[in-house]
Amino acid sequence: MRRPEWETLYSDNVTWVFRLMVGRVGNLPDAEDLTAEAFLRAYRALAGYRPDRIQALRPRSWLLTIVLNLWRNGQRDAARRPVAIPAEQAPDPPDPQDVQRTVNERETDRELAQLLTVLPEDQRAAVVLRHVADLPVAEVAIVLGRPLGTVKSQISRGLHRLRELYPAAEQRGLFPSNPTEARK
Repeated sequence: MRRPEWETLYSDNVTWVFRLMVGRVGNLPDAEDLTAEAFLRAYRALAGYRPDRIQALRPRSWLLTIVLNLWRNGQRDAARRPVAIPAEQAPDPPDPQDVQRTVNERETDRELAQLLTVLPEDQRAAVVLRHVADLPVAEVAIVLGRPLGTVKSQISRGLHRLRELYPAAEQRGLFPSNPTEARK
């Protein structure tokens, strides 16, 4: 893959990969590390691919597979050496111009990241892929290797549980009114 193509792949996908990682790990430093590692692995993998294989890739699904495998491997490794750091102790990123908006967004992100950790893994994965990574439901099913109906159910149950845990979220527009609506 040539440099301009790689730069396009990176710039088109880095934001949603990072958001997905924040939703999975619940803190910014780990999310940054996992995002960087995912793109490093993608870059190395692409260096060994033939042009026809690169053309056949579905970049978003392919990157999601890398990201989820990386996260799962990290979870497995962490289970061997458990060290928990509360989300409240995560360092904050540098403040942009609009401090109040940033503070509100960060507070909401932290609340949601903490709430996501309460969900069962299958529901969390489906909700994060659908509403954080903004994938269509059909693509979430492909990435997770589950039937479409199962994924819709997991998204619906996960959002229902989140609404129960955080009733003010729906009023603030954080959860969609139709959680399983599939995009074409």
